[in-house]
Amino acid sequence: MRPETNRYFRYVLHIVRGGLIAAIYVAVCLLLQPLSYGAVQIRVSEALTLLPILTPDAVFGVTLGCLLSNLLSFSPIDMLFGTLATLVAALATRRLAKVRLKGLPLASALPPILINAVVVGAEITFFFTPEAASAGLLLFNMLTVGAGQVVSCLILGVPLVTFIEKNAALKKIFTS
Repeated sequence: MRPETNRYFRYVLHIVRGGLIAAIYVAVCLLLQPLSYGAVQIRVSEALTLLPILTPDAVFGVTLGCLLSNLLSFSPIDMLFGTLATLVAALATRRLAKVRLKGLPLASALPPILINAVVVGAEITFFFTPEAASAGLLLFNMLTVGAGQVVSCLILGVPLVTFIEKNAALKKIFTS
């Protein structure tokens, strides 16, 4: 029997693939730590939030990676809300996997941009600067988080997915 047809092998493959995505997410966050945390941030590892386009295993992977990375923020609020935002965005990204504009998965980049802008922007405003919370500060925080997400998801994530889809070896890794 070929390993690919063995149900146990496929189960382990899904876990390993998700675990590797989580490990890469955390490694990139640590490597680029000054950019990854704070009110104004470009979390480059968020480019991986588009990988659910290719495999459902990435939903687990990016969610776990986000949780582990958020442990470094030492904020239970960030661990909860930031991770939930990533989970919801990854699920929505997966649902939009087939929606393409000129062959590009642009619609799939919208959930992580918009959900994180709203959730993390509100989190920063109401939990980390409650004494200064205002509509203006909330909008500012949503815009800065959203801008960082545009860089990570649209400028880095879309080309990453496109590159994987065009590379036969990588495509096989992510879609088998």
